[in-house]
Amino acid sequence: MFTGIIEELGMLLAVRRGTNSAQLVINAEKILDGSRVGDSVAVNGVCLTAAQINGSSFTADVMAETLGKTNLGALKSGDRVNLERALRLGDRLGGHIVSGHIDGVGVIIRQEKHDIAIIIDIKAPVEVMRYIIKKGSVAIDGTSLTVVNFGADYFRVSLIPHTAHATTLGFKKAGDSVNLEADVMAKYIERLLHQRGHTGQEPGVSMSLLAEHGFI
Repeated sequence: MFTGIIEELGMLLAVRRGTNSAQLVINAEKILDGSRVGDSVAVNGVCLTAAQINGSSFTADVMAETLGKTNLGALKSGDRVNLERALRLGDRLGGHIVSGHIDGVGVIIRQEKHDIAIIIDIKAPVEVMRYIIKKGSVAIDGTSLTVVNFGADYFRVSLIPHTAHATTLGFKKAGDSVNLEADVMAKYIERLLHQRGHTGQEPGVSMSLLAEHGFI
């Protein structure tokens, strides 16, 4: 699990491509402090395993499933990536619970400066949009952000200067792709409500459901 608070920007040193896989070699400093082989690292929001650690770089293997469902397959040497170590018990949860499992790839369709903020509109697949709500949480390339507004097939976020400086979102532009992960809590709620409907129980949040669980 991660928090969506990016710890540092790493740089991709090399991409070693296999038939249906890839190996990423990434330069980093802060996240390697105390890290060991086998530790989880979120790279642009994708949970990967540090297979090798060599001084100021680490190597991670990326299988075909991950390449097909994220933007990692489009990375090239010299690209910067968002990095975050796995959450430790007792750490502050400054963002929201992020699993590192990408729900879909979105595309930046609009970017505009508004005073100190950068407003970004992202077109997203239905697999992500179904969980988007105003003021809800979403992870974009692993960065925890709050939804400002949304339409039928897009949502809007706003970056403060710190986020723009400390993550890849500060230098992304219209047409660029981003990894998206919806709030995991929304997925669990949907699943529970769906299951209730299939077991003959009253679906949705109702007065009887609230009473059953002691809320009224």
